[in-house]
Amino acid sequence: MTRSDPTRRSLLAAAGGLGLSVSFLGRAAFADDGLAKKNLITIVARGGMDGLSVSPPVGDPDYASLRGRIAIPAGEALPLDSTFGLHPALAGVHALALKGQARIAPAIASPDRARSHFEAQDVLESGGAKVYGTASGFLNRALTAAGGRRVEALSVGATAPLILRGPVQTASWSPGPTGEGSPRLPGILADLYAGDPLLGPALASGLATEAMAATAQGGMPAMAPPTPGQPSGAGVQGFIRQGQAVARSLGKTVAGFMTQANGPQIVAVSVDGWDTHANQGAAQGQLATRLLYLDALITGLNEGLGEAWRDTVVVVATEFGRTARVNGTGGTDHGTGSTALLLGGSLKRGGIIGDWPTLRADALFEARDTRPTLDMRGLFKGVLADHLGLDRAALDAAVFPDSAGVRAVEGLI
Repeated sequence: MTRSDPTRRSLLAAAGGLGLSVSFLGRAAFADDGLAKKNLITIVARGGMDGLSVSPPVGDPDYASLRGRIAIPAGEALPLDSTFGLHPALAGVHALALKGQARIAPAIASPDRARSHFEAQDVLESGGAKVYGTASGFLNRALTAAGGRRVEALSVGATAPLILRGPVQTASWSPGPTGEGSPRLPGILADLYAGDPLLGPALASGLATEAMAATAQGGMPAMAPPTPGQPSGAGVQGFIRQGQAVARSLGKTVAGFMTQANGPQIVAVSVDGWDTHANQGAAQGQLATRLLYLDALITGLNEGLGEAWRDTVVVVATEFGRTARVNGTGGTDHGTGSTALLLGGSLKRGGIIGDWPTLRADALFEARDTRPTLDMRGLFKGVLADHLGLDRAALDAAVFPDSAGVRAVEGLI
């Protein structure tokens, strides 16, 4: 009788069926020196999040006419100042803003102006000055720039995003049901790769990440997002509440990773679904539902981090904004300037970040978009320098190549 030995590829595929994220666990940097407990969470909103709805400039005289049926009524926006409010779905973010723990950058963009999802996401996450200018992510290069200090990094999502890819090994975890598989498989894999200098440590790191996930979740299985068609209480609203509960649980789980003794200090989370070409909605509708989920995720992070929230900064960024004018299908098309959210207990109280260009016809970028007044790299430079203590020269040359002309935003932390 012949015996067919399993291949490495087939065993790794089976491990994926168990919910194992077999990836490289990175330990690149921060010694126990006071910076060791500083947390940075980056949430990438993929698809082009509409900044004019996230932080509607209801006090701008041109806002309502440009937005038409998708304008957020001034009386429904959650007020920030005389010009800006927050979308009514962002009640948790607004509560943080009232405490001085949330601010907006309402006219921000990466250097890319092509309005292509793939190109804009590449520039945002690579931190490069041009599309496909570098193959690694700026957060991975930030780990290298940290020098002799020690830090752990984790990506959350089905695949490790570019923002954390690079020579420094990092961990990844994908929330979702573990599926079925042999409980003996991890042991078989460990024996198979015991002598492999590459795959042995990789498997050990993946198993360690799964063990950390179980602790973070309090022993409960990972929660997957609800799928359309599942019963969810009282119709659509019940379905939305279920989604909020899942997002909040995910936030608490990510926080559970970070609050463990050897947990990550830098986390990147990908959130999809922001490409609202049609039926975008205003205070209610498609975009409002996505914002409810984002708000629940942030609330879960805040609740789960507890005391560690005071040493945390969260940045919500997107690859580009959307057109200032509503289109014929009640949506918006690919644009340029958008809104970034900056949150956390480490944040310094203040007003908007950057300058507001207004929505006058002569102020729009290419007569269609919010004109960017702030480079995304400058925002992250300020956070990485003042929160994590990275050297400004390294930020200008290595973390964000060829960016010496982009000033770091100071006074955020």
